[in-house]
Amino acid sequence: MHLFIFEMERHGFQNLGAKLIPGLPLREDAVAQGPREIPTLVRVANFENQLRAHRMPEERRYNGKSMPSLAVDPIAKYEPVIGLEVHVQLSTRTKIFCGCPTSFGAPPNTNVCPVCLGLPGALPVLSRQAVELGIEASLALHCAVNPKSIFARKNYFYPDLPKGYQISQYDQPLAERGFIEIEVDGVKKRIGITRVHMEDDAGKSIHDGFKDSSKYTYVDLNRSGTPLIEIVTEPDIRGSDEAFAFLTELKQILQYVEISSCDMEKGHLRCDANVSVRLRGAEKFGTKAEVKNLNSFRFLKMALDHEIERQVELIEAGGRVTQETRLFNVETGETVSMRSKESAHDYRYFPEPDLVPLRVSESWLARVQEAMPELPAARRQRFIDEYGLTEYNAQVLTATRVTSDYFEKVAAVSGDARAAANWVMGDLTAMLKDQGKEITDSPVSAENLGGLIKLIAQGKISGKIAKEVLPKMLAGETAETIAEREGWHQISDTGTIEKIIDEVIAQNPKQVEQYRGGKQAVIGFLVGQVMKASRGQADPAAVNALLKGKL
Repeated sequence: MHLFIFEMERHGFQNLGAKLIPGLPLREDAVAQGPREIPTLVRVANFENQLRAHRMPEERRYNGKSMPSLAVDPIAKYEPVIGLEVHVQLSTRTKIFCGCPTSFGAPPNTNVCPVCLGLPGALPVLSRQAVELGIEASLALHCAVNPKSIFARKNYFYPDLPKGYQISQYDQPLAERGFIEIEVDGVKKRIGITRVHMEDDAGKSIHDGFKDSSKYTYVDLNRSGTPLIEIVTEPDIRGSDEAFAFLTELKQILQYVEISSCDMEKGHLRCDANVSVRLRGAEKFGTKAEVKNLNSFRFLKMALDHEIERQVELIEAGGRVTQETRLFNVETGETVSMRSKESAHDYRYFPEPDLVPLRVSESWLARVQEAMPELPAARRQRFIDEYGLTEYNAQVLTATRVTSDYFEKVAAVSGDARAAANWVMGDLTAMLKDQGKEITDSPVSAENLGGLIKLIAQGKISGKIAKEVLPKMLAGETAETIAEREGWHQISDTGTIEKIIDEVIAQNPKQVEQYRGGKQAVIGFLVGQVMKASRGQADPAAVNALLKGKL
């Protein structure tokens, strides 16, 4: 495998980048120099950096027209129109068309084979697990799964695409016509899903991090062939806040169904945004620009806000928005031109000749649907209806599937859902945060926490004692065991409590006299003294009743 990659480099594989840009200068020594730093990474001429360097001087001129700062912000006159294309890596063990592992962090160019490298004669075999995850995602997004879908070749040339084409789906995708409901500032809105289609991923180009990154790009093909779904929305989004809310809801749904980890740092969820603006009230869409590879929610919001402002400024200055692909520069907070936007015919789609049409029978679809878990929106509503939780508490407890499953176990064991919600959201979460742990790693099992809450309800320990018991449960012991060993069981015996009360009355004659003289607030002090004398173990209700009786 390593020899294959070296041969690619020696035979001018790095020139692929330059061929895309006629006339772009390429160093004469680019082919002559051997691989350095990481020998298993393919190195190509860093044409992207050179391209940006060539275009940057004209970036703010927009066809020669200057861009004066506008004295009055005109953005309110315009309505942004946004559609998202979200790429999600499926949680399969192997790639979509071969048996290579999809594990992250392997040494460069080791999780590869003739199929995902596109070597002559290698034939793809579709992963059943990838298809079923794609179906689950489609159903979770309320899409109609098509009984027949067809894979197609999407032809384009790029150094990290060894086949020279991507296997995707074009006019007959896996699923269509879905939606996600979002809420922004208390207003609910439905965002349409145009389609969900399956495809394989390209490799990864590494443009920086090496001493010669100004001249070369390194290529790691481990990611080549990993299974993706692309989720394409309708142009229903009207601002960066709605886009943020959509992605947040989408990520939660996909994680709930365990379609993907959606780890954006590992590239498991990536987003492109198509952005245009139009005068408010206008029906016709403006010319759109695509902003590529937004790999965090924060950067998505920043990029959209800047791109909307850029287009409005350009139009107000008398310019015209060009249909193009742009990149978001994190350091400057601006989008920069990358290339003119391709149309479908530029990719020369045609049916993949090595794969038969994918047919999803009704029985297969039903089996997948039956195995799906409850979706977050449905679970939120059930928590409100069944457990009497507030909308806020239901939202917090359904933030992740692990948290909601944990809460339900605690509620079942304790028999008190509201108390379970308070303990999970409050004391447990605070303790885990201090320990640097997530609820997935909680040393206190849901069964044990439920047992602690049940002891309080049974009157065996007080709430105050329970807060001392919880940290001791980190070792895995039950609350019952800890309370027994420490002698923390609640004192409910009337005779024992009366004895303590008599001692407190004798020791605090001034406060007793004040209470009998009509100063009712003093009772709180006397109750506190009784609880202190009992080390917090006396039943508070019994203490109140008995103390008032004696006074």
